[in-house]
Amino acid sequence: MRGFGRVLAATFLIACVPTAATGCMHPGVRSSVVGVCYGIIGSNVPSPHDVVRHYTNYNIFNMRVYSVELPALDVVRNTPVNLMVGTTNADVTLLAASASNAASWVQTNIKPYYPDVKIKYIVVGNELTSDATQHILAAMRNLNDALGAAGCGAIKVSTAVRMDVLTNSYPPSAAVFAQPYMTEVAQLLATTGAPLLANVYPYFAYQGNVEKINLAYATFQPGAPPVTDSRSGLVYTNLFNAMLDAIYTALEKVGASGVRVVVSESGWPSSGGVAATTENARAYNQGLVDHIAYGAGTFEKPGPYGTPKKPGKIEAYLYAIFNENQKPGDETERNFGLFYPNNKLPVYPINFAGTLPRNQTRCSIEADKHN
Repeated sequence: MRGFGRVLAATFLIACVPTAATGCMHPGVRSSVVGVCYGIIGSNVPSPHDVVRHYTNYNIFNMRVYSVELPALDVVRNTPVNLMVGTTNADVTLLAASASNAASWVQTNIKPYYPDVKIKYIVVGNELTSDATQHILAAMRNLNDALGAAGCGAIKVSTAVRMDVLTNSYPPSAAVFAQPYMTEVAQLLATTGAPLLANVYPYFAYQGNVEKINLAYATFQPGAPPVTDSRSGLVYTNLFNAMLDAIYTALEKVGASGVRVVVSESGWPSSGGVAATTENARAYNQGLVDHIAYGAGTFEKPGPYGTPKKPGKIEAYLYAIFNENQKPGDETERNFGLFYPNNKLPVYPINFAGTLPRNQTRCSIEADKHN
């Protein structure tokens, strides 16, 4: 997870004060419409058994893990939880080196668990940069072949990228991939039917452009002035959609318009930096959940699902289930969690199923039924 930099900075011309998002967090109330990432870079992260139970208590059935954590895979066996499983960045070179290495990796890490463990995606590296990016394509090809040979061909293989794989990304319709390797990756995904995984963080765009970026626009708040893409004529009411459509534009330009984008990370920190407050974190994360659940960022009536360029269902994963006190980098990196790891209490209220129109929450409705 890294900064989005100054991409799309020019889209934010007016600042305004956000209002707090409403919502609640209550175990047993409907299924989450989003997945949640399971980060483990902390001294006090609960055991895999407790983590998985925490997910299921909150009806969160889509989980991203960043490497093959065998204890976690054992715990989710024969549960409703779907997994996005990562290779380590160090594994990528090994997987790219030979088909036999990929076959061995699959036999060790996937075959003993699948399909009892519902593995949905394998992520070849997370936010790889520099020379490491040159190994992504071969690693993906070798893994696809190894999974097919092992009878696990339904698992989709992709890679997770950060937003700086794009250049010329404002307006969204101008976006292109910055490096040639992404063209090859996109075309492989088009062939296999796998999505491109993207870590999409409006927070980092705001952090780098505080004077120009509209905070309400970045955090799904009502009343933010919309932004029109002068080239496409599409109107954007939130930064998340603009960022996502920039990726779709780049895919289209390399002949991969049919490739779906799955948001493999997104979130907002609750402490440690510019605009990193519990109010803003709750506003963004609840706003993203509601946007996915109802479309178009409006609570008055459901709008078209998806983005202006790509109507349809959005699949996204919030980062992360717990704060991670040993995560390197800025203080914000250690405060993206939805829950405190020591007591598993929420950092702020959020309804993972989405809030209802006019600020009525599903939690309140379910609670009323039992009163």
